[in-house]
Amino acid sequence: MRGTLAIDLGSTTTVVAWLPSGGAPSLLALDPYALADPAVVPSLLWLSSPSSPRPLIGRQVLEAGLAGRDGPELHRDFKRRIGATGPAANATSVLSPEQAGSLLLQRLWQALPESVIPERLVLTAPIDTYRAYRQWLLEACSELPVAELALVDEPTAAAIGAGLPPGSTVLVVDLGGGTVDLSLVTLQGGEGRAAPIAQLLRFAGRDLARSGQVQRTAQVVGKAGLPLGGRDIDRWIAALLVPGAAESNAVLEAAERLKCQLSSSEEALAVWSDGEGRSHELRLSRDALEHLLHERGLIQQLDLLLDQVLAAARAAGLRPGDIAAVLPVGGASRMPRIHRWLQERCPGIPIGGERPVEAVALGALALTPGLQLRDVLSHGVSLRCWDQRAGDHRWHPLFLPGQGWPSATPLELVLAASRDGQRQLDLVLGEPLAEERAEVVFENGLPVLRQRPAGAPRVTAWTRQPAPLPLEPPGERGQDCLRLWFSIDGEGRLTLAGTDLRSGNALPPQVLGAVR
Repeated sequence: MRGTLAIDLGSTTTVVAWLPSGGAPSLLALDPYALADPAVVPSLLWLSSPSSPRPLIGRQVLEAGLAGRDGPELHRDFKRRIGATGPAANATSVLSPEQAGSLLLQRLWQALPESVIPERLVLTAPIDTYRAYRQWLLEACSELPVAELALVDEPTAAAIGAGLPPGSTVLVVDLGGGTVDLSLVTLQGGEGRAAPIAQLLRFAGRDLARSGQVQRTAQVVGKAGLPLGGRDIDRWIAALLVPGAAESNAVLEAAERLKCQLSSSEEALAVWSDGEGRSHELRLSRDALEHLLHERGLIQQLDLLLDQVLAAARAAGLRPGDIAAVLPVGGASRMPRIHRWLQERCPGIPIGGERPVEAVALGALALTPGLQLRDVLSHGVSLRCWDQRAGDHRWHPLFLPGQGWPSATPLELVLAASRDGQRQLDLVLGEPLAEERAEVVFENGLPVLRQRPAGAPRVTAWTRQPAPLPLEPPGERGQDCLRLWFSIDGEGRLTLAGTDLRSGNALPPQVLGAVR
């Protein structure tokens, strides 16, 4: 059978979905890696060296009793570290996060039944690290024998998979194993317009990643997220019940079982072994878990993330009543406290999520390749300008967090000389810092949500700055010299075009750097 294959690589579970030509979508139970109900593959690897001929994958790790072991041989939670920088990217394991993800994808491909012949592979990417993750996926899939390769971000896939009509606005609340992402997605289409489809990266075996193809776009109106997810809740549970062994994989596995049981029961029991032949019972109630979520600040942070997304909606002219549905996705979204929080914060809005774990993969199948996602900026960019009244430099925002890219129209600025005889204008660019934002820090090995205090807006200058723009003839103090147009292209790069107002000559266009 020929058709489309979708792979949603998750921090906790990976979903492989199949749509045969002319058939109905379904999950593939890839033996011996997948579980039975639902047919998902645990995102687990076990290997002793990078060249191990027979690494254990998914269900094999569970059946071998290795998911609770500690050591560099066990690879888990690697998705959240793909494309990351800093301490989260430097975990000590046999494989790097990128290598672990690539190995999992390759083994899943090799496990496809002979009757499944993918003509198209659709992959999903987290919205906060979309570009870095996209580049890794291109490299990881470079050797796969598939003619068409496409990419879609996870919130858009979930919205499409819900079966809502084109043009709908959907709030996607993704609580996965490694991240929390809230995204307000407006589906393209409706009123005679075509529905969105994924970004096509390969067609007929030809690489289109850097092509100049003209593509329609789907729009993410607002987004907010944190690098904290279900696995971190497991750590909180473990620290509560077994403070001295909170980072033991065996304890974390028991904590995860407790969390899952409490999605359908008021009380939960799990057993773990301390490695010395002794077994211990762990008990937790739903009330105790919900108190823990409040104590650790998760509910408060969800409130802040939702407020940030709704503020972006208001800026775009949308009201809460314009949201057609709320879609919880990810395993952690099954927790009753999360569902109750959604009902409290989104009254009157239908809440979907009948299949939260499979939603993204099934939605990706519905996206025919050919369109590029219209993403939004997470951080923005500002230009340092001379303020004649204040007699000092100030930061002027060019593009703000939450604005879409590629740019629909360029941003125009006129720059004047700040002194007589000035021969060049410096372009000093920076990234504005959020006035109030939570960060995840680790205290005694546990993730903690910490609020950064609000205050005057701050900007961090880019480490690499573009070359100054020459002024010929030299400018005079207060004289308008250059008219500049700033844009963000389809690759997420800040570009510049301009004209010298004195001579009328056009400035050579240039790329100033990447934005995020």
